[in-house]
Amino acid sequence: MTTGEGPRDGAAAWREERREAAAAHERALVARQRAESEAAGVLIAAFLERARVDGPPPVPLRALSYDRRRRFRTPLEGWYLRRDGAVGVDTDGRFYVLTAPTSLAALVRGVRPEPSPPPLVIGAGGRDGDSIDLADALERVLTGEG
Repeated sequence: MTTGEGPRDGAAAWREERREAAAAHERALVARQRAESEAAGVLIAAFLERARVDGPPPVPLRALSYDRRRRFRTPLEGWYLRRDGAVGVDTDGRFYVLTAPTSLAALVRGVRPEPSPPPLVIGAGGRDGDSIDLADALERVLTGEG
């Protein structure tokens, strides 16, 4: 009689190792995203201080339809961080992706976007030319280039 692991025991151990590795990867990703959002929050807070002193004044924020053909009212005021109006920050420093599906209710009543954790790079992973550092986007708003 032989002792040791059989093929099933080895496969189970391998699966458990993969599960543990995936969980560790997920924890690291969440920690990295949390740290990024905290750093972005510091940039936004500094932006708000400067904007309150040196302007520009906040504007009503509108949400874009997914196909970019329509704009919907929102209850938000703030500043657009991309020229296409797809993202913005409100006067309380909350970051928003300003897109919504087209619907009759959205056309009539508007939409209520939910805030998102702010990234350090807006549009990261998108098409070439679609991403911009948050710091650059905020500076563009302050200098009137946005």
